[in-house]
Order: sequence, then C-alpha cells, then structure tokens
Amino acid sequence: MKKTAFSGLILNPYRWLRKIRGFRIVYTPLVAIVLFTAVMGIILGTLHLQEKTQQEAALFRELSFAKQRIQTRFASNLDALTTINREVAASEDQVKLRQIAREQAEDLILNNHEIVKIIWLNKDNQRQWVAPFDSGKQDWISKTQNDQLINSSLASTIELSRVTSRAAFSQFVSLNLPSNEPISVERKIVLWQVVPNIVGGEIVGYLAALYTTRGILDVIPGELKSNYRFTLLTDDERVLGISSDKNTPKRAFSNQTSLDIGVLSPNLTLRIDTYPPPTNLTFRMLIGVVLGLSAFVVWSLWSVLKQMQVRQEAEASLRAETRFRNAMENSTPVGIRAHDMQKRITYVNRAFCEMTGWTADELIGLTPPFPFWPDSRRDELVEKMNRAMKSEINLMMRVGIEGAILKRDGSLIQTRTFIAPLIDEKDKQTGWVTSLIDISEPKKIREELAASQERFTTVLEGLDAAVSVVSLETDELLFANRFYQENFGSDSKGHFQLAHQEKQIDTLHNIAQDLQDYIRDGIPTSFLYQESESEEIQLTDGSNKWFEVRRRYIPWVDGHLAQLLIATDITSRKASEDQARQQEERMQFTSRLTTMGEMASSLAHELNQPLSAISNYCMGVAKRLEGNLDPALNKEILPALEKASEQAHRAGTIIQRIRGFVKRSEPQRKESNIAEIINDAVGLVEIEAHRHRLTINSEIAENLPVVNLDPVLILQVVVNLLKNALDSVREAYPLSSRWSAPPVRISADLDTSIFPAMLRIQVTDAGGGISENVLEHMFEPFFSTKSDGMGMGLNICRSIIESHHGRLWATNVQDSEQTKLAGCTFTILLPLESPQIQG
Repeated sequence: MKKTAFSGLILNPYRWLRKIRGFRIVYTPLVAIVLFTAVMGIILGTLHLQEKTQQEAALFRELSFAKQRIQTRFASNLDALTTINREVAASEDQVKLRQIAREQAEDLILNNHEIVKIIWLNKDNQRQWVAPFDSGKQDWISKTQNDQLINSSLASTIELSRVTSRAAFSQFVSLNLPSNEPISVERKIVLWQVVPNIVGGEIVGYLAALYTTRGILDVIPGELKSNYRFTLLTDDERVLGISSDKNTPKRAFSNQTSLDIGVLSPNLTLRIDTYPPPTNLTFRMLIGVVLGLSAFVVWSLWSVLKQMQVRQEAEASLRAETRFRNAMENSTPVGIRAHDMQKRITYVNRAFCEMTGWTADELIGLTPPFPFWPDSRRDELVEKMNRAMKSEINLMMRVGIEGAILKRDGSLIQTRTFIAPLIDEKDKQTGWVTSLIDISEPKKIREELAASQERFTTVLEGLDAAVSVVSLETDELLFANRFYQENFGSDSKGHFQLAHQEKQIDTLHNIAQDLQDYIRDGIPTSFLYQESESEEIQLTDGSNKWFEVRRRYIPWVDGHLAQLLIATDITSRKASEDQARQQEERMQFTSRLTTMGEMASSLAHELNQPLSAISNYCMGVAKRLEGNLDPALNKEILPALEKASEQAHRAGTIIQRIRGFVKRSEPQRKESNIAEIINDAVGLVEIEAHRHRLTINSEIAENLPVVNLDPVLILQVVVNLLKNALDSVREAYPLSSRWSAPPVRISADLDTSIFPAMLRIQVTDAGGGISENVLEHMFEPFFSTKSDGMGMGLNICRSIIESHHGRLWATNVQDSEQTKLAGCTFTILLPLESPQIQG
C-alpha cells in the first residue's frame, strides 16, 4: 500500500507537466491575439483622433462661411433699403419714381426669402405703402390676430431709429399662430429692421422690413444644411430658428459664433451641429473585423475544449442510459417486440415472453402468422397487422389494435397492441416496434359497465321529463337526457333557468365550498342531499312553458358536488287551469255587464221623471216671469232658465241614448255639424277646466262636411275624452304651477292619408302620458287607474265609436329630445258616409 502511494506521488509531477503543456498549446494563440488586438487598438485610436481634429477644423470653416453669408446678406439688404429710401425721398412729388421705389421693394422681398414685408412710413409714423401689394403675405398677420404685437414692436423700433438717426432692429417677436397654418413654422419668430430716411439732416420717413428667423437660415446654402444643422439662438439659449427638425446624434460635433447683423441689433448666436455622426465606416469595419476574428479564434479554441468534455460526458450518459433502458424493459409489465422490414421478430423483452409462455430464442426469427395467435383469429390479426404497418402514425396507432394471445398452456388473454416505426440515425425506417398490454380484466369490467350504462340510459332517455346534472364548481353540464337536449340544448343554461338560479351561481359555488369544509371537519353532510320540494317554473325565453321542478345535491363520480334536476312539462295542465280561470272570469264579466245594463235602465227610468219636472218647472217659471219683470232682469233670468231647461232635456236624451246603447240598439243618426258638437263639449267642460286653472284650445278645420251620426253619443265621447285630458294635466302640474301648463288641444279635420277619407278628431294633453301596460288594457271594461273609477268610460266611448263604424285609439307623445313622455293623444276616426246596415 505504501508502494502504491509512493508511485502516485512520483506520477503526479508528470500529470501536471502534461496539463501545463496542454494549457500552453491552447492559450499561446490567445495571448498573441490579445497583443495584436491591443496594438491595433492603439493605431486605430490615433487615426480616430486625427480624423476628429480634421472634422472640427472643417466644422469651424463651414460655420465661418455661414456667418459671413448671413452678415453679408444683412449688409446687402441695408444697402438696398437705403437705396429705396433715396428713391422715395427723390420721388416725393413724382408718382412714377415712387412706383419705381415700391417695385424695388417688391423685388427685394422676392429675391430675399428672409424678408416677408416692407413698409414705408412718413415722419409721423403713418403708413404710405406696403410691399408686396397684391399678395397673400400682407394678410397673414391680421388673419392670425397678431396685429397689436407686431405694431407695438414696430413702434418701439421706429422710436429707437429716430433717437439714434441710424438703422435699428427690434427685439425678437414670437407670434401666436395656429398649428394648422402652413406658415406657422416659417414665421413663428420675426423682427423688424427700420432704416430712417434722412434728408438734409432731418428724418422724412422710415423704411421698415420684417424678417423671419427661419428665413435668415435660408441664406445658408442648401449643401451646407444637408450636412449640418444650423440653429439661431439668443443670449439665454432661446431657439429662434432651426434649419432642420431632424435630431442630431449624441456624439455629434458642435460649434457656435456670434452674429453681427447691425449696429443696433439684438445679440444673435449661430450654432452648427453635424449629422450624421462624424464616423468613418472603414475605420469601424476594420475594428469589427479585428475584434471578430479574435473572438472567433478564442471561441474556436474554447469549443475544442468543450467538445472534448461533452464527448466524454455523452459516452458516460450513453452507458448509463443503456443500463437504465435494459432495466426498464425487463421490469415493465408491457410486452415489447421488434420487427424488421420483413415483419420478422428481432427482439422481445422479458414481459412478452412471460405473456406468451415462449422463450426469446424461440420467438426471435418468427414471421406472421405467429404460433401465439389463436387459430380462429389468425387471418383477422394478420390483416390488422398489415394494415397498421402500411399506414403512418395515425389515430389507429395511437388508439391501438385489439387482439388476443394464446399462451403456451392454452389460456387466452385479450390484448391491445400499439405499433410505431423504428427510425435510425439517418432518418430511415428499419422496422417496427410493438407494445402489448393485457386488457382481459379491464375489458370484462368495461363490458359489464357498458351493459349497465345502456340499461340506465334507456330508462332515462324514455322519460318525458328533463333530467340534468350540473357541477357546482365549474357550472359544466355533466349529464342530460334526450328530453333535456331537445328542449334546452347541450349546455347548462337550461338547468339554471329551470332552477331559477341564473343569478345565484355564486350561491352554488358557496354550497360546494361549504360541503368541502364539512367533509374536512368531519361534519355530516346528509342534509345537503335531501330532495327539495317541487315547484312550478315558467320559462322566460318566450316559449311560456311550465315545468314542475325537483332538485337535490348529489356527489358526482369524481367526488365533487353536483346538482341533479328533474323537470316535468306541465304546460298542458297549466293551460287547462288558465282556460278554466278565464271562463270563470268571462262569466263574472258577463254577470257584471248584465247587472250594469239593468242599473242603466233603472237609472234612466228614475232620472227621466225628475229631469222632465226640472225642465217643465223652468219653462213654467219663464212663462210666469215673462212680462212681469224689469226688462233688464228679463235679459238675465229668462235666458238662464231656458238654458237650464235645455240642459235638463239634453241630460234626459243622453240617458236615453246610453240606455239604448247598453241594449245594443243602433245609434239615432242624423245630419250633424261636428264643429257644433265640439263647441258644445268644450262649453260643458270649460267650467271644470277654469275651476282647476286650466284651458282648452279648439282647432277646427274650415268647411268640414256634415256627417251622419248620433250627436248626443258623440258629444258624450268628446266630453269624456276632454275630462280625462284635464285630469292628466291636473296630475302632472301642481296647483301653484298650472298657470304655465300647456292647454288641452282638441282638433277636427279630414284624414286624407287613408282611402276613403275620414273625419278625424284628436284630443291632446301635456300630462305624464300613459304607461305601456295601461295602454294595453285601458279600453277593457272595469279597468281603471282611478281609485274611484268604474272602468267603463273609455270602454263605452270605444263602443260608441265602433257602433258608428269608426275607430278610437291612444298614443303617447314624446318630448323634443325623445327621452320621456310629454302627454297623450286620443284619436277618433269617423266615416263621412254611414255604411249600409246589412239586414
């Protein structure tokens, strides 16, 4: 043992020498690459500094050239303005010379983009002319509402020029321009230059030129602006104009200088920035190539080392995986066999040998049909195997093929076989591999379950009731019989609709959670599975079907809580009950109508006598008083008595008509003027309207034809509709605000939109309108929204109109915004000619 340790110590120095030699072989090229990269970096850095110095010198030259161009342009413009001043001074009384001076100003504006306007003012600061004269340029200031700002700046500049008797500049003026104006960018910031016109030592006028800062930059040649960005700045770094909106890069070069555009000018700075960045593509490519090659060599060396390590690890993993695969194949209960392209068995595992009772040596080399196949099914199994091996991996191969194996001892087992192709490393098929599992016992259990399921399903499908089961955790429909699917589909909406739990799904979830808590805490849960009492449910999907529903909670096959619901269709039974109830209501209604008819006949008989007596007494009093009173009193009392007698007679006539109408007799028609009937009705109702501080407006069309109708009954209908309209307005407006309530309107005209034309009477109020459910039943007998109403008024009115072969209906009126009800309109249509009564 000591000798072995000593020999290990002797061998260790040799191992370290081999490792050092290996490191030297690998890392020597790496050190050379690092040195080469460092030298190249120093050389390229020196070249970069030289190039940067050259670019900064070029940038200074371009900035000086741009500065000279701008200052030269301002000097040239000053000379031109001075020349125009001389022309104007010399042309004081000569129109042609003044016109020449103006044309020179326009030419100056045309040839100099930085000037947008030139104004000539006399010594009293009054404008004499403006150039350009006929152009849209002279209107843009007033259009943008900057006149006060511009004029104020001009006035201060003129004052500075007058005091100094020299050309002066204004401060920079920022205009408020709309963003959608096309000139907003070019003329955002402007300044004035005022040149005094001095003749004989005295100022005789001023010539003012309006500059734009953006136009000043246009003096710079386009070639420079394409390579550099120029910016005009004030002392406080305020940007006056910029030649391009394109941003400069972070590493761009910049330089700036002050501009001297005149003696009395504001401080102005011109800055220049470079873009694109001052880089040398060749220089960068050279750096990239050097770094790329160095990195590639380092990566190659590192990859060789890693590849050697990976190969050793792969060999170790392959050995381990081979041992693991052998152990797995020998321990699995699934039988595995392999076939070559001629379907010859090339491999079998231990489980397959145990499954068949044959040894591996006996099985390898066999071709179909195999001796472990039953004789009665050999042809079937050969056909299934051929069909599976000719097809690609499909559904059959994933589901498997059912077959059978006859063991060597004569026992038969049922199997399921899965087949897959064997693919080598060249992606070429070399055969097939099959795996078999014993399904004898599961198949027997499945057949028994299938028979039980079939019997159970047959019973449920034969029921004339909907049976459904829904999970309380996922709201998923777990089971539904034929009757449920035919009536409610294949989802759980019908279940919750029958259970009246469309909005109580959270409650079901809480029940499921409570059950889980009870089970966890050991609390009995039998009370949850008790069947609920049956209840009658009407569907709200428009079918109006009725179901008798019973439901209970049950544990489903997966252990989760579910709800079982059984719903029996009782629509026919409910229909029979409703029909019986309606028959009973009709009998009660008929009895009430009969009683009312008898009451109307009795009232007519009882009231006719007192009404006749009132009429006779009034006429007798009128006869006795006639000639015995003062003529002034006669004019007041006698007409009142005559009207009282007339109204008593009319009341009797109305009672007789209603009595006859209740007896279903025909109206007593005669040629009548509808205007007189409406006026009489308004007169009868106006007393009540005035008592409630309301008004009635009549709108009767001219030249309405005479209509054959019963005037007393029609008068009664109109009076009833007017009273209802007044009641509606009275409910909508309190007593304190009825002075502002719109009047009730009654109109009469011809409706020519239908053929033949009919007489139309409309009563419109400005009340609160009528709800939709009331509109459907308001003309039914004994239906009333008033606490003290009998519900017969509108029913009698419609019956009177229909007895005249006309129509009566009501419609709501919307406000101007169509958001709420603003009243109601009752419409009557009466035929102009009474139809022939069939005998």
